[in-house]
Amino acid sequence: MNKKRIVVIGLGGVGGYFGFKICQHTETTKKYMVSFIARGKTYEIVKNKGLTLYSPEHSNSITKPNFIYQNILEIKDPDLVIICVKAYDLENVANQLTQVISKNTILLPMMNGADIYDRIRRIIPDNTILPSCVYVASHIKEKGIVEHKGISGKLIFGKDPARVYEKLDWIVDLMKDSKINFECKETALLDIWTKFIFIASFGLVTAKYNSSIGAVGTIAKQKEAAMKIMDEIKSIADKKEIFLPDDIIQKVFEKAATFPPKTPTSLQLDVNSEKKQNELELFAGAIINYGKAVNIPTLFTEKIFQEIKAKQHMV
Repeated sequence: MNKKRIVVIGLGGVGGYFGFKICQHTETTKKYMVSFIARGKTYEIVKNKGLTLYSPEHSNSITKPNFIYQNILEIKDPDLVIICVKAYDLENVANQLTQVISKNTILLPMMNGADIYDRIRRIIPDNTILPSCVYVASHIKEKGIVEHKGISGKLIFGKDPARVYEKLDWIVDLMKDSKINFECKETALLDIWTKFIFIASFGLVTAKYNSSIGAVGTIAKQKEAAMKIMDEIKSIADKKEIFLPDDIIQKVFEKAATFPPKTPTSLQLDVNSEKKQNELELFAGAIINYGKAVNIPTLFTEKIFQEIKAKQHMV
């Protein structure tokens, strides 16, 4: 029996954490073939020394994949592709994958955003794509070294709405065997939009004001801006029959209050620096595009989107 071939694309905070767990399990059991895709210095370090994860969950902090590549086009007929890239790289990655996947390849994007599934589906229309969201406090400490702090990372994924008949038993077993904290649901859309309403509203407001999560929760003008964005997102979700709780906005602010007050957001850091690529489209673009698709006005999100774009040109 041929071993299932698993490919992890991207070894940042998310790919490094979850990819490490799968790879280290496989090193022991030899049950799967694991490949990593990484670029530049990360590729060289992981090829020569392995991937390092500093985490209280692992006494052995190094794992080595069966293969590591710099180019997606080098892989062949994978059974599972775990996509852990920045949102602005997604279309490029999906286009390359069309040249190497088979009709049976399953795609699991471990990425946060409401439109990730739809963006992959437009490019790869016939494969199984598992909508998901992730929670993990991990980051790149150095090239090839990921650091994880706090509680275990969590993966929530659901069946493909277009291919609900697809059997996922072996993927569930893989997650269990790898000791990944996960939930596999009939649908993950409610979880995805619950996370999106938080990260999009706080990301956009902190980017506009160059502030922090704590500031959005306590400064009246910023709190009002976040609430307006959340209102637009909830209206879109309702129209799409993804029914977020009536008290979702209150719950988001309660969740935000659990973070250290000066916690930044990645969008705020990127917009207020020289970084040319960021996830503005992941948040504002998705809200605006979904609003148009379901005929829900998104005037406030469009306004803040234009203000942030104008600010970027000034940086």
